[in-house]
Amino acid sequence: MRKFSFLFIPLIILALGSCKSTHEKLLASKDVNYKLQKANEYYDQKKYFKANEVYETLMPAFRGTKNYEELYYRYCYSFYYQEDYLSASYQFKNFVENFPKSPRADECEFMYATCMYKLSPKFSLDQSSTYKAIDVLQSYINTHPGSKNLTEANNYIDICRAKIEKKDANAARLYFNIGEYKSSSVAYKSLIQTYPESRSLDFYQFMVIRSYYEYARSSIKDKQEERYAEAVNAYNELLEYTPNSAYLKEAEKYYTSAQNSIKQLRDEHK
Repeated sequence: MRKFSFLFIPLIILALGSCKSTHEKLLASKDVNYKLQKANEYYDQKKYFKANEVYETLMPAFRGTKNYEELYYRYCYSFYYQEDYLSASYQFKNFVENFPKSPRADECEFMYATCMYKLSPKFSLDQSSTYKAIDVLQSYINTHPGSKNLTEANNYIDICRAKIEKKDANAARLYFNIGEYKSSSVAYKSLIQTYPESRSLDFYQFMVIRSYYEYARSSIKDKQEERYAEAVNAYNELLEYTPNSAYLKEAEKYYTSAQNSIKQLRDEHK
């Protein structure tokens, strides 16, 4: 059995080496038509890394020929299917610049925007790439009003905006949790102004009430009345704009307590 293993292992190594040398021979081949055929076979078999390597060697030879557009098109997607979205974005953009009148130009411009969306990181990280994705997607929507991809493009924008909103909401929550109540009130009011269609608007307004209330409680007495008044005003805004809010009942407790505190402060000054 041990003797069999010693014989079998070299055969495996030899076979792997043979496969590798076959691909390397293909890359080095001068027969561009054969190479294109094999690259397309790799692509159709979803062997995108190998297809990509061969396509890249063929670019100079096929530039300006009738096969160049198809080659470049597959070359773009060979990056995309490997999830190399940075390279894919660059190549899809180049495709549109090289073939602006191609029937595939709309698709490739959308794929460029899609790659930018894919490059957007999770919400806790820097969102510069997300803002860039929104700009590219919005530009696509504006310049392709009849495209079949508009629904998907708008959906990507919504996801990007929700990610940025989540990051901003977490920052506002952090201010509140560490007792920076003034900054918390400003941050939550900014959320309301920046995301007027958010499903969380009433929660943000509720947190404005809480922030002003806690800010008043932690202030010196001379500043408390005006800050409790801010909490009262914030409650009235919640009541006016979202009278059916799930947070209204809890908000009313802060409102009542703020009113009582204002009355007590005024009584002390009599």
